[in-house]
Amino acid sequence: MIRRVIEIDEEKCTGCRLCVDACHEGAIGMVDGKARLLRDDYCDGLGDCLPACPTGAITFIEREADAYDEAAVIEHLAARTAAELRAEDAADGVAAGRAPSAPAPFSGCPGSRSRELGGGMAGASFPVAAGCAADGPAVEVSAPVAGEAATGSAAVVGVSAAAGAGASAGVGSAPVAGEAPSRLMQWPAQIKLVPVQAPYYEGRGLLIAADCTAFACASFHERFMRGKVTVIGCPKLDEGSYVEKLAAIIAANAVTSVTVARMEVPCCGGLERAAAEALAQSGKSLPFEVVTFSVNGEVLA
Repeated sequence: MIRRVIEIDEEKCTGCRLCVDACHEGAIGMVDGKARLLRDDYCDGLGDCLPACPTGAITFIEREADAYDEAAVIEHLAARTAAELRAEDAADGVAAGRAPSAPAPFSGCPGSRSRELGGGMAGASFPVAAGCAADGPAVEVSAPVAGEAATGSAAVVGVSAAAGAGASAGVGSAPVAGEAPSRLMQWPAQIKLVPVQAPYYEGRGLLIAADCTAFACASFHERFMRGKVTVIGCPKLDEGSYVEKLAAIIAANAVTSVTVARMEVPCCGGLERAAAEALAQSGKSLPFEVVTFSVNGEVLA
């Protein structure tokens, strides 16, 4: 049949992978450092990949092509994410045949060892990482800042109450040494590194944040991270899909909500889609919210 599909100009393609991450059908892959349309029937012709290309290497053409096959796309994505998760498990030293959600003793990079930090909650203890020199005991943080950090725009004041629902009462009353405490509840924070199961997920909201959000919004810790488990990633830079990992986290733990914090740039759409698909795959019905930031810290939605 004659229909609209994408065409990729090999000479213009720089291999940046933006289109690969933007295409949620998985129709585009990297071959020899260049983006390629893997199969005609994976391409729906809608062009989610178009705004992501900085060099204009992707265009629409009308040509003879197989019809879009949604069933084939679903099978393709499932196979790809399963393979990616197996590769991640192998890289982390997980024994072959163990279910991805099953807990395992830590083995691997010491910097990736999972631990709970407390996020500035009253009475929370912040242990020093193994192997790091320290002159004193673990630091105890017991209070948030009295007031809020300034931001690049007054628009942050308009953030909905739902977005900051994790800021529960009774969490301290004074800053430490004049500074607001970190609201990071756990380590590591990268989606690719966090464990699927951990005690710190239980009874808390899950914040899935694009890497740049906390840098764009000065009050990000207080307004969005406080009381939530924060996992971060960049669909432009990270290899593979987040869907299966996030779905496993949501399914295996008693998280109370899912919030996505993303930037306005097109490539961040991949993070939002991955979170929505992960929640659907988890089989749970949870509050779901997306907060979008401009590059100068304004809350757009």
